[in-house]
Amino acid sequence: MKVGLLRWKTMVILVLMLITVLSPIFLYTDTRFSIPSSSSFILDPIPDNTSIHQVSTFAVRPLNVLPQESLTVLKQEPGIINANNSESSRKTRQLTEEDNHEEAKDENPIRQVIEEEKVESKAVDKDEPLEVEKNDPVEQEKVILTTTTTKKEDPKFEQKPAKTSKKVSSREAPKVKPEKQNAPTVPVDARVRHLKDQLIRAKVYLSLASTRNNPHFIRELRLRMKDVQRVIGDSTKDSELPRNAVEKLKAMEETLVKGRQMQDDCSAVVKKLRAIIHSTEEQLRVHKKQALFLTHLTAKTLPKGLHCLPLRLTTEYFTLNTSERQFPNQEKLEDPRLYHYALFSDNVLAAAVVVNSTVSNAKDSSDHVFHVVTDRLNYAAMRMWFLINPPGKATIQVQHVEEFTWLNASYSPVLKQLNSPSMIDYYFKNRRADSDPNMKFRNPKYLSIMNHLRFYMPEIFPKLNKVLFLDDDVVVQKDLTRIWSLDLKGKVIGVVETCGESFHRFDRYLNFSNPLISKNFDPRACGWAFGMNVFDLEEWRRQNITEVYHSWQNLNHDRQLWKLGTLPPGLITFWKRTFPLDRSWHVLGLGYNPNVSQKDIERAAVVHYNGNLKPWLEIGIPKFKTYWTKYINYDQLYLRECNLSP
Repeated sequence: MKVGLLRWKTMVILVLMLITVLSPIFLYTDTRFSIPSSSSFILDPIPDNTSIHQVSTFAVRPLNVLPQESLTVLKQEPGIINANNSESSRKTRQLTEEDNHEEAKDENPIRQVIEEEKVESKAVDKDEPLEVEKNDPVEQEKVILTTTTTKKEDPKFEQKPAKTSKKVSSREAPKVKPEKQNAPTVPVDARVRHLKDQLIRAKVYLSLASTRNNPHFIRELRLRMKDVQRVIGDSTKDSELPRNAVEKLKAMEETLVKGRQMQDDCSAVVKKLRAIIHSTEEQLRVHKKQALFLTHLTAKTLPKGLHCLPLRLTTEYFTLNTSERQFPNQEKLEDPRLYHYALFSDNVLAAAVVVNSTVSNAKDSSDHVFHVVTDRLNYAAMRMWFLINPPGKATIQVQHVEEFTWLNASYSPVLKQLNSPSMIDYYFKNRRADSDPNMKFRNPKYLSIMNHLRFYMPEIFPKLNKVLFLDDDVVVQKDLTRIWSLDLKGKVIGVVETCGESFHRFDRYLNFSNPLISKNFDPRACGWAFGMNVFDLEEWRRQNITEVYHSWQNLNHDRQLWKLGTLPPGLITFWKRTFPLDRSWHVLGLGYNPNVSQKDIERAAVVHYNGNLKPWLEIGIPKFKTYWTKYINYDQLYLRECNLSP
């Protein structure tokens, strides 16, 4: 009886020992090596005497063929084993060390996996760190998050494993060190980009049939999306993210892993992503078109301050006596020995900058005469401005275009066309903005005869021989007196050519499908720019250029030769009558091109804000505004009253 009881107790003890020894082995090998078929990872081999706690510290390499799975799920399980079975693991290692080495080598499933992995990774460098695509900040973020988490959880991360097998140790030891030394450099906004990428992936999973059938997953995914959206907010840099950003990022990644496991149809995901890309590109195209329209609209409008200024000046002008409204030195206006400038503008502040910048850089301003022509609406304001802000010793004249009684519809074809019902209808008829491919030509400024006064220089200045024309969106940076001494060699106009770029040639402005244009002009001829041009009025009169201009305007009554504007008729009128000036005289592009060379600007005699981004508008290019604003005294009374500031 006692013998039977003793045998029974012995059997119970043996069974308990077997359970204690074998259960952690099966649990360990199942957790460490039972990888689903959809997994994309190969785990590095583990030395025989390595503790289970050290499993989480080994590097994980993604396969080159399969898509990479999340690292978070795979590294959580060993921690559970380590917490619950540390004592069992110790006993397991003791028993394993006592086993026959050759027998364990054949039967140990761990070694079988190690050998298989050796065969598959022969072409891989043993010392190669974790592979991450250099230009993929999302994958780099995953690596940094995983590495950081592992280091915090395991203080033994940097310790080398115990030496048991030379083959395994020699292969494992160098893998940890390069991974630490060659950690990828993560861009500053990598986490923000990762969060945004997660939102895109989440939207894809919401649209797939396989995930829509799982309401629990959909609810969880929507909740994660709201959390990520709150975290991102308006952030553009990692430093702007809240403290819980990493936590939300990990939670979303875990949810996305669930969605990836539910979705096996890669082609469906690819189609959805392509649809998202196509939709985004279409939205970008629409936004660019809207931005272009709004830019043109802003260029046509008059800011509140610039509307206030002429009103205040006009009011003050009519409070003056007749004797107080006269400019000094009017006897110089017709002296051909002086330096005469022509400026046609209805913008008081812009005209002031042109005059101030020219006078400020002139060696002797007393020899300079400015002829300003404006419209009747701004005539009083323009005169009042220069009466209270005289241009030093220079002489100034202000006229309005209605004073030129000879300029009428019977004499000027362009004036007749501008007053025609069809032309007015073209500008003011209500139509969709996106229906007109020539939006830039729909600016009402083309309806003003002010833009065409440059073709009537001899009539405006009958007693002068040379005139320098300046547009109202230029700034003079150097003394311009040398230009009057230039020999134009029988040409009518001195210009700076702009054919350095292909879109500044004749075919850009003229309709070469019309035989009148194609047989008279070269489509590849160099274009040039109005804005700073010297006119030889004597040669103009001799060649009767005004009549050439009128004849072409009559031929273009239906706008079939060119669209509206002054440059196309200028190219035609002065064809083979231009004298090329050095490019340093006139630098263009400050009103549309933010990449104009700083060096070119500094050595330029005149800089031109051609384009829609004028310096007096809020949409002007900020880095170019200082060249313009430094010639305005914003402490002036009327500017302060109209809230005009740099």
